[in-house]
Amino acid sequence: MQEFLQIKDNKLARTFLPTDFEITDWESIKIYYDQLMEAEPQGVEELEKYLKRRNELDGIVSEEYAWRYIRMTCNTQDEKIKEAFQFFVKEIIPHISVYEDKLNRKLAANPYFDQLDNNLYLTYTRQVKRAIEMFREANIPLSTEVQSLSQEYGSTMGAMTIEHDGKELTLQQAGKYMENRDQSVREEVWKKLAERRSQDSEKLQKLFDQLLERRNQMAKNTGYDSYTRYKFDKMGRFDYQPEDTKDFHNAVEKVVKPIYQELLQERRRLLGLSELRPWDLSVDIFGEVPLKPFEGADQLLERSVEALTHVRGELGEMIRIMDKKGFLDLDSRVGKAPGGYNYPLMETGIPFIFMNAAGTQTDVITMLHESGHAVHSFVTRNIGLNALKQPPSEVAELASMSMELLCLDYYDAFYKDPTSLIRAQKGQLVRCITIFPWVATIDAFQQWTYDNPEHTHEERNAAFDELYIRFHGETVNWEGFEDIRRNLWLKQMHIFEVPFYYIEYAIAQLGALAVWRNFKQDPKGGLEQYLSALKLGYTKTIPEIYNEAGIRFDFSEDYMREAVEFCLKEYQGLSVVN
Repeated sequence: MQEFLQIKDNKLARTFLPTDFEITDWESIKIYYDQLMEAEPQGVEELEKYLKRRNELDGIVSEEYAWRYIRMTCNTQDEKIKEAFQFFVKEIIPHISVYEDKLNRKLAANPYFDQLDNNLYLTYTRQVKRAIEMFREANIPLSTEVQSLSQEYGSTMGAMTIEHDGKELTLQQAGKYMENRDQSVREEVWKKLAERRSQDSEKLQKLFDQLLERRNQMAKNTGYDSYTRYKFDKMGRFDYQPEDTKDFHNAVEKVVKPIYQELLQERRRLLGLSELRPWDLSVDIFGEVPLKPFEGADQLLERSVEALTHVRGELGEMIRIMDKKGFLDLDSRVGKAPGGYNYPLMETGIPFIFMNAAGTQTDVITMLHESGHAVHSFVTRNIGLNALKQPPSEVAELASMSMELLCLDYYDAFYKDPTSLIRAQKGQLVRCITIFPWVATIDAFQQWTYDNPEHTHEERNAAFDELYIRFHGETVNWEGFEDIRRNLWLKQMHIFEVPFYYIEYAIAQLGALAVWRNFKQDPKGGLEQYLSALKLGYTKTIPEIYNEAGIRFDFSEDYMREAVEFCLKEYQGLSVVN
């Protein structure tokens, strides 16, 4: 692992473009695309050198886009930053899209393309062929519009605040009150949050209408009847199809829903309530006082590094390197986009972590989750091609969600009190189960919206509500707030910004539980298998990578039952003494 820590302050050495080159406009970079178009590699060795030159150019473009996106999400209220991002999206990316297709076709037509080593290039060559099949120039302006519209979602959500206790709070900061043991406090803040979101609900509904229209048109332009099928192919889902996800939905309904209902009844009993209301779902049921894992971003960083170091020393050091480079933005603040992410920087070789910490246990999970992505970025940085450094989400999320569980036994970095420690651990294991109904709801809802494109707002909300009840049941009493429940999908960023990127969390959660089980049985061997899988990047198929991790790529009913029942057993084995 030490080789992944040998990172110099400068970016990866350039051999094709000048060291001091910067992208200012399309013309500034077009010359290098033209040079690639003019080249005629002769032989496999020359073709590989050609791929390295193209890879360098791709890395420069990717990183420039990344920084403009990062700066924009860190401060959605800075118009110059937003304009810089929009300029890149509207004035540079469309030109690059055309050239990317030309370069792909040129590459596939090269007589030595099919002679590239399948052991290394199989996943890359099939991605190139798929991209050629799906490219339509008519989709370029539509894609540009979609990116611009998606940005509006982040700006809208980032501007939302409420007033409470004389303070202006972001939605993330206000969410901390949902952990308050006083039900009246939870109810008051929950209603304020619901009211604030409802003020922009119609705006967000219309925004999604626009996204829906453009995305469906992109599918039609490419010869697809449904955006669902189009997006599956566009995302490179070679190893499963929409029909398989419906099997997953059914498995959640049969296996997880009954367990979820039992956990809700346990919550009701331990809270001493006659019924559960929507503001009762986040409060810790094992303690009177909300958990306080850290105070401020600096402490979150230090304690996360400590936990990661316990798993393996180099893991904590990777996050320290990011901190020294200034590649962490962890605090929540007004004007910052919601959510969290780890953004790989292809030329620098170090990722960037973005999140909205407000001092909760959820923040701990988010930080460890994004740290898992970061570790993945570090251990793949020496793979030759950028495309082979970036595995599909089913693998990327396996890295992050496994890291959440690998750190579970080291929560004493955040909690010195044994009772608080076990409370946090039990909460995490419950989350590993309750994630499945929500993921199934969002995934099935997205399929419904695109497979029924002519729906109204009312029909859309009704479809979501029906799916929500299908996977969650009706144990929680939403009386008087049914409209809020019907609009819950509006708070899910993925629906607006990265459609269909969501079921991966559930697939990866199944995998992560298997990784954790291996780790529990054999800490050294289980960890080595996990890291060995991560080091593969995307040089192997998803099933092969899962196999390297010592687990199966499987989300059948039987496999789900096996994973969830193991998690439930571990949960029940933890005893909280008050």
